[in-house]
Amino acid sequence: MSKIYDKLQSCLRQIKEKTDFVPEIAIVLGSGLGDFAANIEATAVISYSEIDGFPVSTAPGHAGRFIFGKLAGKRVVAMQGRVHYYEGYDISDVVLPIRLMRLLGASTLILTNAAGGISEKSYPGCFMLISDHICLAPSPLIGANLSEIGTRFPSMDNVYDRDLREIVKKCAAGIPIFEDVYIQTTGPQYETPAEIRMYKALGAGAVGMSTAVEAIAAVHCGFKVIGISCISNMACGLSDTPPSEQEVLEIANKSGAEFSKLITAVITNI
Repeated sequence: MSKIYDKLQSCLRQIKEKTDFVPEIAIVLGSGLGDFAANIEATAVISYSEIDGFPVSTAPGHAGRFIFGKLAGKRVVAMQGRVHYYEGYDISDVVLPIRLMRLLGASTLILTNAAGGISEKSYPGCFMLISDHICLAPSPLIGANLSEIGTRFPSMDNVYDRDLREIVKKCAAGIPIFEDVYIQTTGPQYETPAEIRMYKALGAGAVGMSTAVEAIAAVHCGFKVIGISCISNMACGLSDTPPSEQEVLEIANKSGAEFSKLITAVITNI
């Protein structure tokens, strides 16, 4: 077995020593969206720091813990905060939590993030359903294949599951949401106006520093994936106000009620 798979198995054993909970649905809560975890009837809470070898969140607005419990009658595990490539972790550590939640039993993954709006349809406080992505970060599948969890050359033709996207659209009645392509950069710097013009020409509707690498790893290990961005700011060059960490967290927090309504409805209907 590879060192990556050994670490994955070690983390899995440590979690199973703390809880025997088997989730159906996994949720990754992005910047400023962690308060959604309060909706879960928690049966176990495990901080990332309690798991030897597990990457710990250092980004603002990321509590860094797993919440296991029930929501809308479904068994869920929520990541209250993620880790990012820009934090200095190896890309295999960035996606370790995704693989771990799959091995715990979850089969559907809901990825969320706070993102900069590029599309003319976007404005701070609305949501974007991710239809596809462009990944400018290193692939988490580089290196020896983890054949225990996935094939060497997984297809990426339906990363964000079409059927699940239809469920999201039906659940979003009255909630401001549009569907478009997400582009992931490495960060941590915000993008330049020239880069944003290039991303728009490539077909991206929103930009962020996470999610795409997680989605790649998720498809590789057999998850069905949903991706939703909270547009927390307009991307650089599209607003008179330069993007800032404070604005991202403030807008994401203000969108919390509608975000909770949408995610709860989606989970109910999966």
